[in-house]
Amino acid sequence: MILRCILAIVLVGLAFSSVAHAQVPSPSPTETATGFDPVQATKAWLDTVPADQRAKSNAYFEGGYWLLLWNFLVAAVIAIFLLASKLSARLRDFAERMTKFKTLQVAIYTVCFLLIVAALGFPLTLYEDFIREHQYGFATQTFAPWFAQQLTGLMVGLIAGVVAVSILYAVFRRAPRTWWIWGTLVTVVLSFLGNFIAPVYVEPLFNTYKPLTDPKIRDPILAMAQANQIPVKQVFEVDASRQTTRVSANVAGILGTTRIALNDNLLTRCTLPEIREVMAHEMGHYVLNHGGKLTIYLGVVALFGFAFARFVFDRAVRRWGEKWRVRGIDDPAGLPLLMLIFVTFTFLTTPVQNSIVRTTEREADQFGINTSREPDGACKVALKLGAYRKLDPTPLEEFIFFDHPSGRARIQMAMDWKAAHLPCPNLDAPEPATD
Repeated sequence: MILRCILAIVLVGLAFSSVAHAQVPSPSPTETATGFDPVQATKAWLDTVPADQRAKSNAYFEGGYWLLLWNFLVAAVIAIFLLASKLSARLRDFAERMTKFKTLQVAIYTVCFLLIVAALGFPLTLYEDFIREHQYGFATQTFAPWFAQQLTGLMVGLIAGVVAVSILYAVFRRAPRTWWIWGTLVTVVLSFLGNFIAPVYVEPLFNTYKPLTDPKIRDPILAMAQANQIPVKQVFEVDASRQTTRVSANVAGILGTTRIALNDNLLTRCTLPEIREVMAHEMGHYVLNHGGKLTIYLGVVALFGFAFARFVFDRAVRRWGEKWRVRGIDDPAGLPLLMLIFVTFTFLTTPVQNSIVRTTEREADQFGINTSREPDGACKVALKLGAYRKLDPTPLEEFIFFDHPSGRARIQMAMDWKAAHLPCPNLDAPEPATD
């Protein structure tokens, strides 16, 4: 988790099975919009979750608040250690002895740097991604395959990290005064390329994607895709159950790499109305161009991050650069300082970044329910996701820690939609035949 966090910062600025089938009575054919209370309906859905399961999901999600802090602190300690011990400067010296080419020096340094960060951060990664996930019943892998996938992720991270850092340091060398502006542009471009490459070349390294063959599930999904002009002819099934019990799906890719995929947990744990609602939500991200919008929105955040980095980096080097043996912004030995600055900036702007993502998720929710017309399916899915997301947080919690709308917010929206479309009890029923 620490390594993934650092790589993300480099690119941006360097199940409740019982709840799964819980049933809430649908309104009778005589219910009308005035006789259906969305607030009471929302409460009825939330009340289907037993107290012990609610306590478990709350404990899991609230534990994530502390993990957010611990990830920041561990990353900060690693960065300070690399600077104060002069290990970063020694790695730089080693790279300079290996070659005279600046780009190769940065590449060699980056490989060593990322390996050290991964090794020092591994205990927290082990707890966060393996031990804790098993404690709460979300992980299905034993240690050996989990560790093998961590190594695969490390290799991908090394390649992506070397490319990204090498490009950024080339910018630093050529634009020593305006590097923070050009660095932001590079970040946006790299993010765009990542969205293009990941669905085709990265995600298949961790899971097997195969065409979904069940026409009862496949055809309604393709029909929604066609109606919304999504250029796909297949739906893919992902074997996520060998790793986790979580349900998930996505519509990913751009410029010919677009792909609709849903994991096998979604197929086995959800009904067709629920699957339709989930897939409609994911299609909403594509149709509403959330990938491009988030790249721009978070690029603006990255611009502030780079400006903050420029302000802090220059002053820190003037005060401690000689002690750390860091020469300037174009010196790879200063990468831990940039890491420290960016993890601090990212930590402090967590509510801002979460709010940006949460807004797009809310838009996708609205698109999904209008497309699928499955308000009850939306509620059931929200309860399933409530296994690892707190269902009913305080407004402050939701603002700071939630990058998706809370379960209560999602259910309330679904019930408001349902109230607006009553009295028809079957929203997808055809019109009666006339003589």
